[in-house]
Amino acid sequence: MSEKKLSIGGQAVIEGVMMRGPEKVATAVRTPDKKIELEVKPVNSISERFPILKKPMLRGCVSLGESLVMGLRSLSYSAQMAGEEDEQLTDKELAGTIVFAFVLAAVLFVAIPTGAAKLFHFITEDPVFLNLMEGALRLLIFVGYIGAISLMKDIQRVFQYHGAEHKTIACFEAGEALTVENVKKHTRLHKRCGTSFLLIVMLVSIFVFAFLGWPDLWLRILSRVILLPVVAGISYEIIKLSANSDNCVLGWAIKPGLWLQYMTTREPDDDMIEVAIESAKAVLPEDKIPEGTASYIQ
Repeated sequence: MSEKKLSIGGQAVIEGVMMRGPEKVATAVRTPDKKIELEVKPVNSISERFPILKKPMLRGCVSLGESLVMGLRSLSYSAQMAGEEDEQLTDKELAGTIVFAFVLAAVLFVAIPTGAAKLFHFITEDPVFLNLMEGALRLLIFVGYIGAISLMKDIQRVFQYHGAEHKTIACFEAGEALTVENVKKHTRLHKRCGTSFLLIVMLVSIFVFAFLGWPDLWLRILSRVILLPVVAGISYEIIKLSANSDNCVLGWAIKPGLWLQYMTTREPDDDMIEVAIESAKAVLPEDKIPEGTASYIQ
């Protein structure tokens, strides 16, 4: 049997990059004195303790939840290393942040679009049409939100690190040595990007919610929240299949996510690429680090 291909993923943080490998998660940050600080921790995925969570549909929810927790921890660490915070988040503060983020997302991407969809009642009372309009409003809010934050100077730097993350992963997947020169040649778009995942979630939700009828507002909001794991599960499987397939249908399915990455990534500078390389190296087994890979930690 052929050896299973090693896969790594990541996330841009404040002045740095977080990478996740099969066994380790690492966050590399460029500090104010221009050095690279690195934090490496074991993954400790819940799916290792409960293998059933690796099954299709379930693994997407697990991945989404774990990515959120790891991402927030890495953001907290990067803020501290970049000199923007004195201390990292405690577990209690982390839990509070997750709850707040979930509530805010529910209001912005569920309550507002499903409430505003009633404005289309003058056209028709057909529930399928109203649900489709709700989905269109949700998508419009999401893209508008991305566009608005992309105008912020600090977010533009994060998007540059996002580009460095993608380019570094692409360089590794091409089997090339991880050097600034090699990484710069690669695309900043990637099939398994979280931006693509979120956009696919938005698109899948349009079809999942389209046939739920048009009950009272609170029942509509509740149904969307309850069905979120289903939507996330379907979206994850689409991303996973498209990353390992040349199927033209799947290819077109992820095209919008790739286009959106032109907004959420920027071309990085050399210093940012160095940070991404150090983060990637930290999560790779020694025998998987491409020969000729450079070191940028002083």
